[in-house]
Amino acid sequence: MVGSESRRLRVVVVGLGQMGQSHALAYHRSKDFDIVGLIIRNPVQLDAELTGYPRLELAAALSLKPDLVAVCTHAESHAPIAHRAIAAGAHVFVEKPMALTLTEANALVEAARLAGVKLVSGHILRHHPAWIALIDEAKRLGPPFVMRMNLNQRSSGSAWDIHRKLLRTTSPTVDCGVHYVDVMLEIAQTRPVQVRGMGVRLSQEIAPDSVNYSHLQLLFECGSVGWYEAGWGPMISETAHFVKDVMGGRGSVSLMEGAARDPADLEGHVSASVLRLCPAAGTGQSSIDMAMDEPGHLGLCALEQAHVYRLIVENGDAEPHLKCDLQSLEIVLAADRSMREGCAVDL
Repeated sequence: MVGSESRRLRVVVVGLGQMGQSHALAYHRSKDFDIVGLIIRNPVQLDAELTGYPRLELAAALSLKPDLVAVCTHAESHAPIAHRAIAAGAHVFVEKPMALTLTEANALVEAARLAGVKLVSGHILRHHPAWIALIDEAKRLGPPFVMRMNLNQRSSGSAWDIHRKLLRTTSPTVDCGVHYVDVMLEIAQTRPVQVRGMGVRLSQEIAPDSVNYSHLQLLFECGSVGWYEAGWGPMISETAHFVKDVMGGRGSVSLMEGAARDPADLEGHVSASVLRLCPAAGTGQSSIDMAMDEPGHLGLCALEQAHVYRLIVENGDAEPHLKCDLQSLEIVLAADRSMREGCAVDL
């Protein structure tokens, strides 16, 4: 266990794809962490800043007794790797979704609890200044709320290759939807009661039982509703690919996209430079410029890591976030089941 806030934490990064390299670079540049090894499962072009670190197998890396293991692989291997890290006594940061079934996720949370280590799932929007402001403003508008969000990514070439790999085990609703459902839960502050999912297979390049376009509709006990849409692939429209807004009886608030970027690019996922408010009565629309607080994807990874660092060195309580992680995962998995079974799922 870490005994002093001034101590640098020893971290192993598992998986050096898009997300893994972003996290590794943020650890590399941080004053709070020392990378002791990288675990690279597939051939990748490493950023020049990362080429000096040793490349290890998982067993060898865990034998070094790292303080933290960052699991940034594809979703199907999140839970198995995290379990091994926990068994070795390491704290764990795991990219979302932490597991592909609710049973696996609950088992992971319980294992961390019994081992006395911190488990943190990569919900990056919780640390984004513009999203924090959106949630604060949205709460003033209701209840009830209408929450509309999407993340459509028109991808081709290497980006489509990545998406096709992800589609072998998960739908866009599950992979990305946990972020936005988590935001809806924070805004609505009431129990979700039912979810409906729908999806379409728009490509012959993916498995017959896969869909690369999907959306969910979520109902809350207070009467609020949420809608989330996600699509991947070269056929996905770039029109209205960035919708993030909330309506209530007192008006609406929307996050407006920042500088135009490729929707398949990681920066395009998080760029949101203007918060637009429109009261139901009063002087009309107003805007809050968030550009000065726009951290970029690498900056957001650093904010996540600062949160993990504080949890470890201050022995903070990870349980409230884990409870929300499990609830958002339950909802997106239920939406996936609804899509496949053709019926609404009560929560």
